Amino acid sequence: MKIERVNRPSRAAGPRLAAAVLAIALGAPLAARADVKMPAIFGSHMVLQRDQKDRVWGWAEPGEEVTVQIAGQTHTAKAGDDGAWHVLLDPMPAGGPHEMTVKGKNTLKLEDVLVGEVWICSGQSNMQWNVGSANHADLEIAAANHPNIRLISVPNRGTQEPQKDFNGHWVPCRPDTVGGFSAVGYFFGRQLHETLGVPVGLINDSWGGSACEAWIRRDILASDPKYAELMKKWEDIEKNAEAGGREAYEKRLAKWREEAAKARAESRRPPARPGSPNQLLSGNARPGNIYNGVLKPTIGYGIRGVIWYQGESNAGRAYQYRDMFPLMIKSWRDEWGQGDFSFYWVQLADFMGESAEPRESGWAELREAQTMTMDRLPKTGQAVIIDVGEGRDIHPRNKQDVAMRLARWALARDYGHKIECQSPTYRSMEKNGNKVVLTFDHVGKGLYTFDVQEARGFAVAGADHKFHAAKARVVGKNKIEVWSDDVSEPVAVRYAWADNPVCNVYSRDGLPATPFRTDDWPGVTSKNVK
Repeated sequence: MKIERVNRPSRAAGPRLAAAVLAIALGAPLAARADVKMPAIFGSHMVLQRDQKDRVWGWAEPGEEVTVQIAGQTHTAKAGDDGAWHVLLDPMPAGGPHEMTVKGKNTLKLEDVLVGEVWICSGQSNMQWNVGSANHADLEIAAANHPNIRLISVPNRGTQEPQKDFNGHWVPCRPDTVGGFSAVGYFFGRQLHETLGVPVGLINDSWGGSACEAWIRRDILASDPKYAELMKKWEDIEKNAEAGGREAYEKRLAKWREEAAKARAESRRPPARPGSPNQLLSGNARPGNIYNGVLKPTIGYGIRGVIWYQGESNAGRAYQYRDMFPLMIKSWRDEWGQGDFSFYWVQLADFMGESAEPRESGWAELREAQTMTMDRLPKTGQAVIIDVGEGRDIHPRNKQDVAMRLARWALARDYGHKIECQSPTYRSMEKNGNKVVLTFDHVGKGLYTFDVQEARGFAVAGADHKFHAAKARVVGKNKIEVWSDDVSEPVAVRYAWADNPVCNVYSRDGLPATPFRTDDWPGVTSKNVK
């Protein structure tokens, strides 16, 4: 496979090329030579993760000895039969700039290399959403003079073939480089940089509209019976595409038109329009596509952790996401070989028509699946933003608050700062006549209701499973009392359970309460698996 790398040609490149052309013209044989190369993730202005052994790799002629030098340490490796080589650097403290020299038959010099904190910024369009389109973009860009924050973006590429490299390069954060970078990623990194006082490297590999299954190695999905129907669907799409697939595509399109018309009539968000067979094969939903084309070239680079903002594209299969999302995280950790690195995500924001009444919701079920993941895996955390969304736009412009809530997790859990990071979460319920007293964990300085004294966003149901809007009030630092005059024997309570709920419970530290339900009754996405 050809390894592409954007490099500035050296001054000697012209004479060497001319000599080579002349030699070929004269019939003289050229000496076989495979220059030492490195993928784009390594380059001038990069940031290496501090205080750990960082892996450095590349390619050379099989059997060639390659030497890597940086900050007074030297490491040597021999390229294997496939030309691949790697070394492990000794842990380094934050600092720099350093020069990294990689030497084989040729020499590469990577300049202005810093050591600090490195984070992957991943997910779909709300992570991809750039600084230039966020709130106060003009002010944010004008103030973005942070030479010790370094940025690199991985282009979108969907493929079933694992890639070794990508076209990209590290750049220092300046007003002329930050505008197109992930807004959540930049604001998160800036907070870490300003709080910790160390260099920060941010790797943006997000892809708008991407499905979770596209970020997972295909063989992992194919080996799990839970995803058999999903994989069968994609096998059929692939077969149809190979045969032209036009007839099958027209059938999907006709079905979509019917479903979209029905959704609009019911004031619901229409489903995504199906892509053509060829678009689907190279797109952002095919299992394994983004893993191979975007993630794979970065796997193994030293990082502290990942911030993630995705889920919208899987909301119709929220129950499936309960298993798929933890599977994705675990598979990344297993392959990275760094143990359980930190993984923090953004829970889905409020979106679509606002609802003061309780209602079934795929988005609410997806939020629930995200919350469940914290109990499934260590070193995970969730930034709740049920108060940040925009009903008419799936892309809220307020990326600053989103990033700050993610930064709280990193600063508290990875860097030891004594700050609140987790939103209030439901712990238990106790019935008292027609009233229910709810107890919460992670309330910080205590529960608080925004704007009015009444706690809004609650619903109560009896044994008939019919929910009614409820009244509620804070009755203690971590307790809320809930009741409805329409339910004499309550058995279940829900909070903020809608696409775009009206809700107002916070901790006094400014973190919104996590949407929840006390019941486990089957939801609207419980049978959706493909």
